[in-house]
Amino acid sequence: MSTTGPVDPVVDGAAERAPVVPPPHPAQPHEPGEEGVASITLEQVQADERLSLYIASADRVTEAMGYTEHGFRHANLVARIAYQVLRRLGYSEREATLGCVAGYLHDVGNALARDAHGQTGAILVHQVLRDRVEGRDLMPILAAIANHEEAEGTAVSAISAAVILADKSDVHRSRVRRSGRVEHDIHDRVNYAVQQSFLRVDGEARTVSLELTIDTEISQVMEYFEIFLGRMQMCRFAAEMLDSRFRLVINGAELA
Repeated sequence: MSTTGPVDPVVDGAAERAPVVPPPHPAQPHEPGEEGVASITLEQVQADERLSLYIASADRVTEAMGYTEHGFRHANLVARIAYQVLRRLGYSEREATLGCVAGYLHDVGNALARDAHGQTGAILVHQVLRDRVEGRDLMPILAAIANHEEAEGTAVSAISAAVILADKSDVHRSRVRRSGRVEHDIHDRVNYAVQQSFLRVDGEARTVSLELTIDTEISQVMEYFEIFLGRMQMCRFAAEMLDSRFRLVINGAELA
């Protein structure tokens, strides 16, 4: 697979429970000494009943609070994109696997509360995985989970950066739960206006591009910046952590 090409786009709103099977990639490890196999896999965390309960509970809590979808669809999508981001930028299979696992679990803290859900989620995941995962693998997973929200975190590693980019790229109408009331909530309206969302990674040019198609009859582009400026700044810092440049392209025009 070429190092230049698109990461999987945002898919439709159907819940995804099937294992994500990462494609093979010829890229070499990004840093010396990072070779090896991760001591945890996505399939293992997907099969864990407690972690599945946390994700399902997180989606119910965010629904009750009026937030967009945060369930298995979002978890699987972020896992897949985080893996692809790291592999296409030349990071090792082990790092990509850890990013995949962290991406899948990043929102479990919402099962308790929205505030500080990154840190809460890291504690919940630690309790489940502490006796099953090597410390050198568990700590970067926990740090990525704890630092994925712009209000309380930042990219602290390549794994963390990939999770941030994957999470923030999931802006799409399939996440909106109340499509009939989008005119009353700016977050729902902006998400519902996004007809296509695509994260494109160019390993040679070292760019990570979020490409959006927005229906401006539903929401103006300015509304996107009004609510997502902090997220885009976080994506820029995350891309820099990966020695890359972040690009935001809306309706074919590069805006950042």
